[in-house]
Amino acid sequence: MLKRLQTCFKHRWMDESDTRRTFGEDLLERLTRRVAASERRHSGEIRICVEAGLPMSYLWRHLWHRTPVQVLCRERAMSMFGRLQVWDTTNNNGVLIYLLLAEREIELVADRGLNALVPHTQWQAMVHRMSAAFAAGRYEDGLTQALGEVSAVLVSNFPESADGAGPNELPDTPVLN
Repeated sequence: MLKRLQTCFKHRWMDESDTRRTFGEDLLERLTRRVAASERRHSGEIRICVEAGLPMSYLWRHLWHRTPVQVLCRERAMSMFGRLQVWDTTNNNGVLIYLLLAEREIELVADRGLNALVPHTQWQAMVHRMSAAFAAGRYEDGLTQALGEVSAVLVSNFPESADGAGPNELPDTPVLN
């Protein structure tokens, strides 16, 4: 019980100011440019979402129902996938790169059009490769690697048309909470 309480305090202690301090304006601008550059190469959409900690409703489940934090992180990423409308792209090929700072956890959530083409094990392997950078607090390195790997999957499955005139359906700027 003590360990679960400590986890809850860690998540409640961190807030958007921690996210903004970790991801300064320069880093946000670099990530925005990288997302835009990636999306010129394929018809998919990539969103980055970084949250300091889980909302209390999730932590309550961890505390009282003993739901593992990793399960809650995945559920939160799925929730943000819908909230940010990543699921609502024309080709159903949006991808959310979700980072939870309190746990240094990353989740990749891909829409059904892309999931039908890419096995779950491939997504898990990407997350595993990125986790070392996040565990060390090297968020820019980890997110740059995530963007590169997700972009490669999108380019191979949904290359941009020859005229490169595909619409930009979602904002490129990372979401910080």
